[in-house]
Amino acid sequence: MPRFTVHVRDEWLTVPCKDATCSIKWLGFEALKRYIKNKPDNGGIQHIKDVCFVVRRCQGLGLLDSDDTIEDVLEDNDFVELAIEGDTMSQDFIPSQPGTSHLTRAYREPEQYISLDGNSLTSTDLVNLGKGLYKIKLTPEAEQKVVQSRELLDTIVKENKVVYGITTGFGKFARTVIPVSKLKELQENLLRSHSSGLGSPLSPERTRMLLALRINVLAKGYSGVSLETLHRMIQAFNASCLSYVPEKGTVGASGDLAPLSHLALGLMGEGKMWSPKSGWADAKYVLEAHGLKPISLKPKEGLALINGTQMITSLGAEAVERAEAIARQVDIIAALTLEVLKGTTKAFDSDIHELRPHPGQKEVALRFRSLLDSDHHPSEIAESHRFCDRVQDAYTMRCCPQMVFAERGETISGGNFHGEYPAKALDYLAIGVHELASISERRIERLCNPALSELPAFLVNEGGLNSGFMIAHCTAAALVSENKVLCHPSSIDSLSTSAATEDHVSMGGWAARKALRVVEHVEQVLAIELLAACQGIEFLRPLRTTTPLEKVYDLVRATVKPWIKDRFMAPDIEAVHRLLVDQKVWNIAGPYIEKYCMEYIPESRPSSPTAFALDPPPSPRKRVRLE
Repeated sequence: MPRFTVHVRDEWLTVPCKDATCSIKWLGFEALKRYIKNKPDNGGIQHIKDVCFVVRRCQGLGLLDSDDTIEDVLEDNDFVELAIEGDTMSQDFIPSQPGTSHLTRAYREPEQYISLDGNSLTSTDLVNLGKGLYKIKLTPEAEQKVVQSRELLDTIVKENKVVYGITTGFGKFARTVIPVSKLKELQENLLRSHSSGLGSPLSPERTRMLLALRINVLAKGYSGVSLETLHRMIQAFNASCLSYVPEKGTVGASGDLAPLSHLALGLMGEGKMWSPKSGWADAKYVLEAHGLKPISLKPKEGLALINGTQMITSLGAEAVERAEAIARQVDIIAALTLEVLKGTTKAFDSDIHELRPHPGQKEVALRFRSLLDSDHHPSEIAESHRFCDRVQDAYTMRCCPQMVFAERGETISGGNFHGEYPAKALDYLAIGVHELASISERRIERLCNPALSELPAFLVNEGGLNSGFMIAHCTAAALVSENKVLCHPSSIDSLSTSAATEDHVSMGGWAARKALRVVEHVEQVLAIELLAACQGIEFLRPLRTTTPLEKVYDLVRATVKPWIKDRFMAPDIEAVHRLLVDQKVWNIAGPYIEKYCMEYIPESRPSSPTAFALDPPPSPRKRVRLE
């Protein structure tokens, strides 16, 4: 018999349906009857037949026609919201945001697995796990280590030993011994009290990353978590049952306590949870809809679930991956801008860069040579100004930035959970990647300023009547200015917490969040430059640039039309931003760069197999190992 979970005001109600040909209207009234039955005052409803309501899916908020039959529009165990006319939106109903997440689109359960052992997960793996491309399983070796670790803890409890966090309270209460009969309650209270974060919830992708990374750490076998609990976490991950995790509240000292507590709370069946099937709902109903059982905490398991820097590290992994992607693509965009501004390729001569043997600098110069005018890729635009009297270009063209991302039978209380290391790294990442946007904004100025570009003012005809890229440049400037504030290192700050027990903290959660924001701003500024450079090409026609840059132009024009007269610009910027996030600019130009390197100067091929990697498939391991 199909059944449905219906949210009415402040309650979730399970409604069985013997006849799937009944209407949505019938389902709504059945839910109302159950709601009224549970309320001493009938929930303020006098006559149920007089109630006007609408029914909509929890996932996506799509309205359902009251006359449609249930079998036509709903599936077994679907989650729906009943909104009574005159009511405001229930405070505990969290609408999903379709369009902002890969997982809110038509979700297909992945068929492939990544095996976790606690030691070999990479940043690329983690981002792909976040996107829902893989499920998780443990290696046999990891399972054995987890079992052995748990056996030791069980022995400690049986022998009534006093060990911090297992048979004692936490932090300031470390000397308070807890009786064995209350050890389960101790762990549950830990998660409930520490679930004190605020702000918007992490996106489904980022919550999947957070959960995957916590599973990976527990798979090492040093935390004492039971294999049963770890398997239930993996089952929740594989079903994309994701806890409500607010983005604010961690200082990154004893780990990301608040975010990881919220993560574990949902797995306990408390608080809120999201899945592609249900949208947001009470965690116990989401787990039940997927046939999953909540975790039941054993001694020490609550502590094991929340001591770690997985929010800092997971968001940091995404920041690193996106920073590397935009750092590759910025060279392609800058090359296109240099073409439009009729710049010279002489500044990228290999002999110049051998004098300053900086690997990143040589790699970027090589990319520019592979994209710009050469025997391999002739450019009509370059040929048109070959004999001009210009000696050298501005710094933002000839000095484009280069970037390098370079068994003892006892328990010990240590500090490996402190977030100082990743916090420092993410602060520096923000500072380094910011320069890409800072210099890009100056190139946008050169494209828009007729005194510097020999192009129409703001890249549009009938200037005055049309404003063209005038305010798009202002947007780029605003983003660069905001980045300057965001690049202030958060890891230099510390506020003593937990009654001075945690007297030095890392503020790594904020370091990760603002690094991601800086990277996103960089992507958006580069999107504006790419739009402006392609618009500049329109004024140089019929001359053509090199083959790879023409391919990039075609990619952009397949998404955004030329700017003939003023129109709503924000969607164009967002569309090109998505091209960069999806690495489509690199996918188009990258093969030309690699071919140039292999055919023309094979001795310069990079020693690293990832230096010129072209849009690798999700599975290869690379770059940052996460432990």
